[in-house]
Amino acid sequence: MAGVGTGTGAYDAGAFRRDTGVSRETLERLEAYAALVTRWQRRMNLVGPRSLANIWRRHMLDSAQLADLAPAGARVWVDAGSGAGFPGLVLAILGRGRMFLVEKDARKCAFLREAVRLTEAEAEVVESRMEEIGAARPEERPFPPPRVVTARALAPLDRLLAMVAPLCGPETVCLFPKGQDVGSELGRITKYANIDIDRLPSRTAAGAAILRVGGLGTEGIGG
Repeated sequence: MAGVGTGTGAYDAGAFRRDTGVSRETLERLEAYAALVTRWQRRMNLVGPRSLANIWRRHMLDSAQLADLAPAGARVWVDAGSGAGFPGLVLAILGRGRMFLVEKDARKCAFLREAVRLTEAEAEVVESRMEEIGAARPEERPFPPPRVVTARALAPLDRLLAMVAPLCGPETVCLFPKGQDVGSELGRITKYANIDIDRLPSRTAAGAAILRVGGLGTEGIGG
């Protein structure tokens, strides 16, 4: 995804295709998804109202940039607190693997199911709280052990790590987009001193970052 900028000017589907290199067919599926978000936004709060006009940079591109940060060949993904489907559904439309979209809000789950149907993405909607899934025995969970866990704007980092740790195995990688307060969030996770965290610059927002976390599923971490 070379060449992606962090500017604030107009950014549309064509610019997204230029920066990501997606096929015309994939772009059409993403355009259908964007149109669906716009229609449903009139009856429920899926994204911040101000960000809707800049959906291709603020949501589509911000989600798509995670694709290059995951382990090659990762097949099972979990998107925690999926909301409107960012980043999970975008990554599924990009063909990055089998995506499980976990969301507790029934209305948002209805939206996600319609979005999955419309885009024919390899994704399943799981209507549940992350804490409930984490408390269940592995064989009772609604998805296999994930290779990648994503979450965007779900919770502060310390709470987020505790929330997803029960799902993580030794090889699981977590990808968490974070805003300009990422430094203070990192300062509050001394409990997790032994995990590996790469702080990578966001390609869509100056001062923001993507946290790539490994080792969360190691024995003794997250308890």
